Parts: sequence; structure tokens; C-alpha cells
Amino acid sequence: MTRCGRGFRTRVATVLVWTALVGTGVAGAGPAHGAADAPHFTVRAVISPGVEYRAFTLAASHGTAYGHLLTVDLRHPGVRLDLLTAGAVGAREPVSRMADERGAVAAVNGDFFNISETQHPGVQATGASVGPAIAGGTPLKAAVPLGQRFGPALPRGTTTEDVVGLGTDRVARIGRLTLRGEVSAERGTLPLRGFNQYAVAEGGVGAYTPGWGTASRVRATCGTDTDRAAPCSAQTYEVTVRRNRVTQVAATPGNGTIAADRVVLVGREAGARALRALRVGDTVRVGYRLEGAAPAPFAFAVGGFPIVRDDRPLDGLDAVNAAVRTAAGIDDGGHRLYLLALDGGADYRPGLTVGELADVMLELGADDAVNLDGGGSSTLAAREAGEGSTTVRNHPSGGSERPVPNGIGVFTRP
Repeated sequence: MTRCGRGFRTRVATVLVWTALVGTGVAGAGPAHGAADAPHFTVRAVISPGVEYRAFTLAASHGTAYGHLLTVDLRHPGVRLDLLTAGAVGAREPVSRMADERGAVAAVNGDFFNISETQHPGVQATGASVGPAIAGGTPLKAAVPLGQRFGPALPRGTTTEDVVGLGTDRVARIGRLTLRGEVSAERGTLPLRGFNQYAVAEGGVGAYTPGWGTASRVRATCGTDTDRAAPCSAQTYEVTVRRNRVTQVAATPGNGTIAADRVVLVGREAGARALRALRVGDTVRVGYRLEGAAPAPFAFAVGGFPIVRDDRPLDGLDAVNAAVRTAAGIDDGGHRLYLLALDGGADYRPGLTVGELADVMLELGADDAVNLDGGGSSTLAAREAGEGSTTVRNHPSGGSERPVPNGIGVFTRP
């Protein structure tokens, strides 16, 4: 029988192949920290050819954890992955709704995001994610500065530019995507320091496209590159460009829908001073791309911070603070993906430390893994045979699904 959060459907699968896996573990690397046992699998179901669901328990430092796991065989010709979104960078929806709207057979939540703005009275949270995002081969956004991120402390050597995704060669990998862009005008050229981000780098200029949505752009000028809670900048400027011509200027960032043929430039400090030199009617060209070192471009990518690289846990992983967590792991040379979400039910809410999460991903067989958003965001949804919509398999720790900005969707075709 499927497990699901309060208020979600509970059904007995009559067509899926369910198997009790009592007393079994999985082969893989030994625990890195010794604090969590190997997963004990209790339920197995084939969601569709190439996609398998399993449930497991394990004893950890803060108590028993209950987990939900999707194993995706990327060698299967009918399987593909893509980013799920709520229709805009600055928008949120529950994972199951995003999955159903796109026709995904399974999904987990994605990146950490701008969930609150308690430090900036009067400024609304955008709901936009921390790291880069690519959907269907199209770049949606770049990464915020390191000091502007939400989420637990990063391991050494990782950044907000780190992503997990699938290349155009159908190989899953962990990589890094850096924004490269510029604003070219008659008076000179400015480097672009933001692309559909909830925080633009200090002294920089950020570009906002229709993909940003209707969220306010004021948040982009708040905080600093090292302190998310720092006050909003007093030096801001906004320029609207339509078909390479400046059509509108404003002293403060705005909000609302950006028309399909427009790009809005938001500047702070030195960037604001540079934008003030532009006049309505000036010619301005904006170019940008997300650049990575992967052997093939990403067809899909979402931000997440690495916890396992080359079959080893990263140094400095938190081994003290436990929480409900979501993770993605890569095995078989990038041809197998593990998507894991812990259960947030009352009996299992203590969860795992980041170090223990790395141990679990290694036990599953992952050579590389990233930590995704957790806590009330952790959600794993999957269809049952014959159903046209997904069912939430874990108990979200808030009692119901939290709206999130993106997720990893698993799709199949006959």
C-alpha cells in the first residue's frame, strides 16, 4: 500500500508489481561516517519501464528515518528528465501539481529558494530558487551570490553555481553553470551580474525576462554578496528595453508581467549609476548564457550542493544537525539516477544529517550526489498503474505539500 501525507490519496496498487524486501540492503560503498545503517527496503514497485519506486527505513543518529526512493534507468529509451516549474522563476506550486500539469510519472522537489524576507520589512519574498536552472534546453536563471543563498551551510569547495542535471547526450552529471553576459550601449559595455535572480551582485546589473514572472524585482537590490540580511541598497535604477531600444526608466525596481519582447535591467550601486546614463531611445543590446565545462550542454539542470563526488563524501559535511531531506544521486556512469526524499511524518521527522545523507547515497551506489531543498519542501510523488495523476508517497513535514519553485520530473513514453 502506498504511503502518503494526511489529506492525500491512499490506494492499493492492483497492477503494479509490489514486493516486500525484508532483510535486504544494497551493495555499494561503506558508510562514510558510520552514523547511519544501510537502508532496509520494505516496499518495491515498478512505476513504469525504467522507473522503480522503493521505500526503506534505516537507523540513524537521531532515530529511525523513513525514506522514499526513485531509481531511474536513463538507458531506457522511453525515459527522460526535465525541470518542473510553476510557469515562472518567481512562482511556486506543489510538486504533485507541477508533475500532473506536465504529465510526469514521478517527481521530487528541487532547489532551495527565497522563502521569506523577515530581515527586509516591506519586501516580499520572490519564491525564486538559489541556483541556475535549465528546462528543455532553455536557460531560465542564474545563481545568486554565495552570501545570498538559503539552506544549510555549504561544504568546502561548493558554490551556488553547482547543479545536477541531464546533458543533451542523455548522461546525468553534476556540474557548474556560470552566467556570462553583457549589456552593450553606445556609451560602453557593462558585464551582466544577474539573470532572473532574486539577488543581483553588489554594484551589478541584472536582466529580467518574461520568464521571471510577476514577482517584485525590489528584492534583487537587497542584502550583499556576503550577507543576505544586509539592508536594501539605496542606489537603484531600472531600465526597460524593447527590441534593443530603451523605452522606460525608473528610479526603483518594479513588478508585474514583463512583455514577451522586453528585457528589464535592474542595477544597484555602480550598476545603477551606469544605467542612469541611458536615455529613452538609446540602443541597448543584452546578451547572456549559462556556461559550463560539461562534455555536453545541459538539457535540464537544477541547483543543488554536492555532498558526494567520485564515490567519496565531501569534506566538512554537517554531522550534527538532522532534518528531513531530499537528494539526487548518479550511478552507472551517469545512466542511472536516484531521487530520494525522506518522510516527514511525526515518527521520522528527526531525519538525517547531511553527512548521513551522503552515507545513504553511497550505500545506494551513487558515485556523485547533491543535497536538494528539505524540511517542509521534501516531496516525492509518483503515479500508480492506470492512474492519470501522481500520489504523494511521503508525509510532508508541514502536514501538506509546500509550494516550491521547481522540481525534477521523470517522464516516460511507450
